[in-house]
Amino acid sequence: MRAARTSGPARRGMASVGPLPPMLRDRPFAIMGVVNVTPDSFFDGGRYDTAALAVRHARSLVEEGADLLDIGGESTRPGALPVSETEECRRVIPVIRKLARSAGVPLSIDTSKAAVARRALDAGAALINDVSAGRNDPGMAALAARRRCPVVLMHSRQTPRDMQQAPRYGDVLREVRSELLACVRRFLDAGVRSRDIILDPGIGFAKRLEDNLALLRRPDVLLKTGFPVLIGPSRKSFIGAITGKEPRERLAGTLAAVAAAYVNGARFFRVHDVKETRDLLMVLSRIQESSRPAR
Repeated sequence: MRAARTSGPARRGMASVGPLPPMLRDRPFAIMGVVNVTPDSFFDGGRYDTAALAVRHARSLVEEGADLLDIGGESTRPGALPVSETEECRRVIPVIRKLARSAGVPLSIDTSKAAVARRALDAGAALINDVSAGRNDPGMAALAARRRCPVVLMHSRQTPRDMQQAPRYGDVLREVRSELLACVRRFLDAGVRSRDIILDPGIGFAKRLEDNLALLRRPDVLLKTGFPVLIGPSRKSFIGAITGKEPRERLAGTLAAVAAAYVNGARFFRVHDVKETRDLLMVLSRIQESSRPAR
């Protein structure tokens, strides 16, 4: 299986640094801002559940420095129930249409339904973010191939409704890598270009606390495949398990997780808190840059 070539050799003693997707390659890191047009997402459900509120929030994320926006109309929190294709489209399509004309950054559709992704692409989205990596809808691979758009393949097991019911791994790093690469093979076989595939280890999706920590500590397991890697730790329950904090109080924990993943090679992050994450990454990237020996 051929993957995209990484952006440069790893420095001795440091984790390899993964590439960014082609549309984002001109920057040292990239931030995907979360826009949940839902009544029941775990952190911001109901805050932006109308098109007007969602568009206003999305524009504020761009002002804070988001490099792209991820628009979702179905909660994928643990225990969440699915919504219909019709309802999902009702929530997200007006938002995408409006933002496609005015946001000034690429838009991602966060869905596991090919029909919703197709309508979102027609409305102006440029990228598909599929938390099921094509398991939920076999038509997703063919759609991504036909439309020649980037697609995020995220690792999970089962469905959001039951994924946290006693997840179990023997070697989480090996198993996540193997299962994601099996999904990659299906998308490549459908005709998706290697350069259009992005991997996501699925922090918080069918994972125990120790699994999430291992994946944040070792993103190089996926970075070494050569594909861009998206990390999404934002305000998730593993932070609450460590700190005892509710989602609204997990910003500091989120920033710690982003920092750990960055130091270990990750460069692409999906977060709710764009401004704070950008400040963190700007400082971290400058520190790392200043530590490199002069040529």
